[in-house]
Amino acid sequence: MDKLELKGKWNQVKGKLKEKYGKLTDNDLTYEEGKEDQLIGKLQEKLGKTRDEVVKELRSL
Repeated sequence: MDKLELKGKWNQVKGKLKEKYGKLTDNDLTYEEGKEDQLIGKLQEKLGKTRDEVVKELRSL
């Protein structure tokens, strides 16, 4: 998912992630432009997945 695609759909993606993974909080899903790596890192830590798995999950939503 490129940066523009992530930015444009983030509210939808965030909602789907919260539905699927109830343990995620708004703080975990705070998106700041230019800080995608930090967001992916937070998700990796919370979900116990690799970077590739997290990116694949984001792209599938």
